[in-house]
Amino acid sequence: MLSFFIRRKLRAMSEHYGYDVSYLDYMLTESPRAFFKFARLAAASSHREVVPVEASFAAKITGAMAEDCGPCAQLTVNMALEAGMSKNQVEAVVRRDVSAMSPETALGFGFADAIVHRSDDQDVRREAVRARWGDKGVIDLAMALQTGRLFPMMKLALGYARECRRVSVDGHEIDVVKQAA
Repeated sequence: MLSFFIRRKLRAMSEHYGYDVSYLDYMLTESPRAFFKFARLAAASSHREVVPVEASFAAKITGAMAEDCGPCAQLTVNMALEAGMSKNQVEAVVRRDVSAMSPETALGFGFADAIVHRSDDQDVRREAVRARWGDKGVIDLAMALQTGRLFPMMKLALGYARECRRVSVDGHEIDVVKQAA
């Protein structure tokens, strides 16, 4: 019975975001225990205590784009817009255009990008976040970054990440700039 309601929620999410949830349906069918444990991570992905929405989603988009070339990155972009992140800030993150980012967006992006690429300046980036928002800010951005990466990697590991496509921000296709890891 619970699976019936979960599948309804998955279909509603799929319709709302135009996102293929078949990998989640597969998990629910084949290993409900694994599905329900994994589903708890959705709640973790919304964790944000002190950083502004722009910084959080800059980190989350950066994480998703590091692991994905389409649908999961698009889902994260759509969620960022829905959460109130401005279109121009989302575009700046997707394009990796730091000069077009607000200070908050740039701080979230810079931290996430440094971690994803294991840059030499990751400690400096972390300390900049800590100076601005404290230890909770570092935790907020670390959670955003890693949960942004987790869902695309699970989808890929299960064999469902088969589509690459351009990212669209509010109906406007963006040339995605990916940096080699």
